[in-house]
Amino acid sequence: MHALTLDHLSEGRVILGLGVSGPQVVEGWYGQPFAKPVARTREYIQIIQQVLERKNPVVSHGDHYPLPYVGEGAWGMGKPLRSIVHPRRADLPIILGAEGPKNVALAAELCDGWIPLYYSPYRPEVYAESLAGRKAGFEVFCGARLKITDNVEEGLAPIKQAVGFYVGGMGSSKRNFHRELMARMGYEEASLKIQDLFLGGKKDEAIAAVPDEFVDEISLVGPLERVRDRLQAWEDSDVTTLMVGATDKNALRQAAELVLG
Repeated sequence: MHALTLDHLSEGRVILGLGVSGPQVVEGWYGQPFAKPVARTREYIQIIQQVLERKNPVVSHGDHYPLPYVGEGAWGMGKPLRSIVHPRRADLPIILGAEGPKNVALAAELCDGWIPLYYSPYRPEVYAESLAGRKAGFEVFCGARLKITDNVEEGLAPIKQAVGFYVGGMGSSKRNFHRELMARMGYEEASLKIQDLFLGGKKDEAIAAVPDEFVDEISLVGPLERVRDRLQAWEDSDVTTLMVGATDKNALRQAAELVLG
């Protein structure tokens, strides 16, 4: 993955990225309860911060990751430990991948940055409340598909395929955080239709039901001048680093042309 840096904050920095899976993965694959995901994430982040700082042995009094552990099955010999690894810097930035309003707010509160799944620079109100408490220097790393082409519809096709899979099939009919995000972004009716079609085995129809307008908002697709004009909306947004997928040298060259003008 290559990055288009919209300002100087991220140049030359190493970051630690964290993300949380949904209940289907957490309970179905990891064998852990999904209850209270925000509280779990908060504890996890605070533990990682202690590990990196190395000021004291790591202790956590939370309900989810108590350290040392003294619960059922414990031998009673656990003691707080300090990492033997000496990181080059104790303030290694922690970037949280999140999409729910409370998780995004948690990123703004505890972390140095946030990675959204879908972000539209034309709809700042979607995350405005969650980001209200962010500290100075907080960064937003956002992925956006870049495709320079005269055929906008064709360029949007693979993005629609990915959105159709996530919104339609990455979750259950009861809870799908990706579908709920699309709904919050103003496409609730379309998100429900995509999910119904996908879960009903009509995957091609589900992908076709993804609105071109939605994928166009979260990507940079079209002739070079169109993309350059639309890039201004990203420059004016909360995004500090725009990450674009580059599959070949030509795509990298096009990205450089956009940045350098």
